[in-house]
Amino acid sequence: MSEKEERIRPDWDEYFMEMAEIAMKRSTCIRRQVGAIIVRDKRIMATGYNGVPTGLQHCVERGCLREQLKVPSGKHHELCRGLHAEQNAIIQAAYLGQSIAGGTLYCTNQPCVICAKMIINAGLKRIVIQDGYSDDLAQEMLKEAGLTVERLERSSRR
Repeated sequence: MSEKEERIRPDWDEYFMEMAEIAMKRSTCIRRQVGAIIVRDKRIMATGYNGVPTGLQHCVERGCLREQLKVPSGKHHELCRGLHAEQNAIIQAAYLGQSIAGGTLYCTNQPCVICAKMIINAGLKRIVIQDGYSDDLAQEMLKEAGLTVERLERSSRR
């Protein structure tokens, strides 16, 4: 970097979303990789990525149940051996005894309706997403619960 080039510092949302992208790299899902970070008071409380429960054989080794059953994306979430990134982050916070009430969830994908219900009951107040498919029921429930959902566009500064 030359003296004239100025270092571009990411804002907080960009910073935490980049961390969610790093968490996403740990995903063991064959179909979709998702990462999540839960933040409160600008401190990371928990992280998550989508994959099977601890100690179970990963889908990359065993095969994808959803592919075998030809389940379309966004449908029948219960027909999967894995947990979603948002679920794993909420579970990690509980496991570690971290209060996430009032916090923000940064997620590389829009939460599904199952995750939306968990997010509401966990007391999170804001969700920042990057991509994802639309889940109308999830959006309706999050709105009714008063949660703010914001889409963070990939920065052109990278």
